[in-house]
Amino acid sequence: MPELPEVESVKRGLNQMVKGETVAEVTVLWPRIIESPDVETFKSTLQNQTIEEVKRRGKFLLFYLTDDVLISHLRMEGKYQLIEPTPLREMTPNSKHTHVVFHLKSGKELRYLDVRKFGRMSLVPRGKEFQHKSLAKLGPEPTKEDFSFEKMQAFLSRRTKAIKGVLLDQQVVVGVGNIYADEILYRAKIHPLTPAKQLTESEQVRLHEAIIFILDEAVKNGGTTIRTYQNAFGDIGTFQNHLKMYGKENQACEACGTMIEKIKVAGRGTHYCPVCQPLKG
Repeated sequence: MPELPEVESVKRGLNQMVKGETVAEVTVLWPRIIESPDVETFKSTLQNQTIEEVKRRGKFLLFYLTDDVLISHLRMEGKYQLIEPTPLREMTPNSKHTHVVFHLKSGKELRYLDVRKFGRMSLVPRGKEFQHKSLAKLGPEPTKEDFSFEKMQAFLSRRTKAIKGVLLDQQVVVGVGNIYADEILYRAKIHPLTPAKQLTESEQVRLHEAIIFILDEAVKNGGTTIRTYQNAFGDIGTFQNHLKMYGKENQACEACGTMIEKIKVAGRGTHYCPVCQPLKG
């Protein structure tokens, strides 16, 4: 967490809050958050640049500035908060989890908070953002326009790994994390241990549809809040109310009443229904 739907929700909120704001200066309280360039160059380069738009690629936020693009990966628990000064021009003190502060010329502050400190930021010149190592090998977005069934089919035909692990690697399609992989495979009626290249054409069709459907529904619901996720406004997602597999171990499958089981696939806890998602052969 957060996965694509949560990052999309954060992106939309940031565009409402900071689009058009200009950076006056930057304070870095935990230097390891800044992956590149070095911290002093990062801070000086951002000065006087205007945030023109915030976009998303996979699970990455892209802040398009006057000259550069700030690539932000929230990882497990990264989040942004916009802080406005009080009538006396005082600011709320930073919490212990605040690691980067963007001081804006309007007097507001955009703060990056991260309990686990796993998040990372990189600053690259505009036009070179998709050459960055974090974005260069990403698969297509999970939309009807970008996500070709034929390319997915060809990709899966070359993969012997379990389909759950393949969905997590961000090359066949971006944005699928552990929660959504379980939901996608349940909707597609595919066992998570099924080798990707052994999927039948009908299973591939169901998988393609399920990827687009589940992620679109999660975006519409503002993402999934399991523990601490909040969007840029501090609101939680609601897709957790629609989950049918993830976190449902030893509960009855809605479709057949069989107890949902949990196993480990690709190092991740994985939920499935043994009747609706039988393992063939």
